[in-house]
Amino acid sequence: MKGAFLVTTMLRIGFAAIARPTFDVALAGELAEQAYQQLRASNLDVYGSSQLLMDSAAAEAVMAGLRQHELDLLIVFQATFADSSMVVDLARQIEAPLLLWAAPESGDGGRLRLNALCGINLAAHALTRAGRYYAYSYAQPGVPELIGTVEALARAGRAWRALRHARIGRVGEHPLGFETCVFDAAQLKRRFGVEVVQLELEQVFAGARAAPERELAPVRARVGAALEGLETLDATVLDRTLSAYVALRQTARSQDLHGLAIRCWPEFFTNLNCAACGAMSMLTDERVPCSCEADVNGTVTQLLLQAMGDSPAFGADLVTVDAAEDVAVFWHCGLAPLALADETVRPRGTIHSNRRLPLLMEFPLKPGQVTVARLSHATGDYRLVVGRGEMLRMPPRFTGTSGVLRFDRPAGEVLDIIMREGLEHHYTLIYGDYSESLLALADLLDLPVLQLTG
Repeated sequence: MKGAFLVTTMLRIGFAAIARPTFDVALAGELAEQAYQQLRASNLDVYGSSQLLMDSAAAEAVMAGLRQHELDLLIVFQATFADSSMVVDLARQIEAPLLLWAAPESGDGGRLRLNALCGINLAAHALTRAGRYYAYSYAQPGVPELIGTVEALARAGRAWRALRHARIGRVGEHPLGFETCVFDAAQLKRRFGVEVVQLELEQVFAGARAAPERELAPVRARVGAALEGLETLDATVLDRTLSAYVALRQTARSQDLHGLAIRCWPEFFTNLNCAACGAMSMLTDERVPCSCEADVNGTVTQLLLQAMGDSPAFGADLVTVDAAEDVAVFWHCGLAPLALADETVRPRGTIHSNRRLPLLMEFPLKPGQVTVARLSHATGDYRLVVGRGEMLRMPPRFTGTSGVLRFDRPAGEVLDIIMREGLEHHYTLIYGDYSESLLALADLLDLPVLQLTG
C-alpha cells in the first residue's frame, strides 16, 4: 500500500461469471447480466463483465484484466454448474477475498437447468483443500440484502489488503507497566503481514528541532484556523508540537510508514518540552493513524478500521462506566482527529491537564453510530474485539477529547466482559457500523472474536 497519505473511497469489486455449455446458457447469461448490473447500480467500482467463462483460456483473459486493479473483493458468479478449476485459478491469481454466488433454482419437474448450487459446493470443497478463504451467497440477483453483504466483505478485503502491506513505525518503547501495549512483531508479520519499524525518540526530536520555518508557517496557519484559544498558549512551546508534527510526517513519508505508535510521555514533555498529542491528532486526520504509549496493536486497529471506513479512527481509554445512566465515557488527553469533533462546538487548543504543556485538541466527539474494536493480544495470541454503540451529544465529562457512548448492550455488562477478559486499556472508535465487516475480516484472518455487544 505505497503512499501512506493516499485516501480511496469507492470499493473495488471484480466480477467473473462461469458456466458450462451443456446447461441452459441463455438463462445463465440472463442471470449473470442481472447480477452484474445490480452491482454496477450500487456505489461500487465494478471490474470484469457478465460474459460467461466456459474454459480456462477465457478465464485467463479475464484474470489478466482483473489483475490490473487492487480489488477489495472478487465475486465469482456460478451461472451454471462447472468444475472447480476456474474458481481455484481465479482465487490463486487474484489477491482479494472471494465470494461465491449462486442463484436458487426452483424444481418444477423439468430439466435441472443450472445446477449452480452444486457448482459452488464443489468450488467450496476445492478452496478448503487449497487453504483459500471464501464466503458464499445463495440468492437471486436483485435481492437488496446482497449489496450489504458485498460491501461488508469488500471492506474486510480492503482492511486485509491494508494490513498485508502495512509498515508501522514504533517510536520508542511502551512505558514500564503498560503490558497492554506489548505486541508480537513475529506474529503480526506472520498472521497479518504487518511490519513494525523501530525508531528512536531522539531521531524524532532531532528532526523537530531542525524543522525549518517554511514548513512550520503553513502548519501554524492551519492550526490557527481550526482551533480557538491558541493566543493563550506559549507560542514557543506550541511551535515545538508543530515541529514534532513536521518531523513525524517526514519520517512517515521517507520510510513509507502507514501508522505510528509513539511513546508520547514522559520524554516529549521532559526532552522536547511539549505535548505530542496535537501532532498525533493532525497525522491521524491525514490517515496516518497514531497511538500513544507506543501501542502498536492499537495503531494496527486504527489502520484496519480506517481502511474499512475511509475515515480517521480514534484510539481512546475507557475511563467511566455509569451503569445507572447506561453510558460509558471514552477519553484521551487530546490526540483525537479534528474530523471527529462535534460540529456544534469549535475545537480548542489547550495544555495537557497533568504536564501543563501544549498542544492538545480539546472537544467533545460528534454524535452518531460508532464501532468499537481492538486487535487484542491479552491471551498471548491475537483476537478481534468488536462492539457497537451510539455516541451521544452531551457536554464533555472531562477536559481533553472525550465522548459519551451508549453501547448496544447495558454498559455494566460490557464492563464486566472487559474486566473478566483482561482486555487492553486502549480501544479504537470509528463512526459507522462496521461490525459485519470486522466479523468477515476475522473469518478471513482466522481470528477468534470477542463481542462486547453481540
